[in-house]
Amino acid sequence: MEACAECVEMRTALAEEFRGLQGLFAALGDETRQRVFLALLESEQVGLRAKELAERTHLSRPAVSRHLRVLREAGAVRMHREGARNYYYPNADTEQWEKLRTLAEHICAVIRSAADTGYSRHS
Repeated sequence: MEACAECVEMRTALAEEFRGLQGLFAALGDETRQRVFLALLESEQVGLRAKELAERTHLSRPAVSRHLRVLREAGAVRMHREGARNYYYPNADTEQWEKLRTLAEHICAVIRSAADTGYSRHS
């Protein structure tokens, strides 16, 4: 069965969007980093120190620091320094989260298009 040109174009664009968010997927794909990120999201205060995150996630402070570094490099988390103290918080810059939302919408569109063309009947 040959795919329509528009379908191939949509899937190719989708693959490119995936590649653009690979760092974020890798960072948030780890269950431990998800726990750290969720602890930041669920906090009543804006910004937590590594020590506080370690207590909330039951991880060692060095482990939390390593996971925070990965989350920061991926752009999921930011840090604010006050003197010798570092406070971590979810990155509120909406650009990458908007890209993630757009990717999800494009996935749905590609899947709908495939279903409309009978792709699912050929399994």
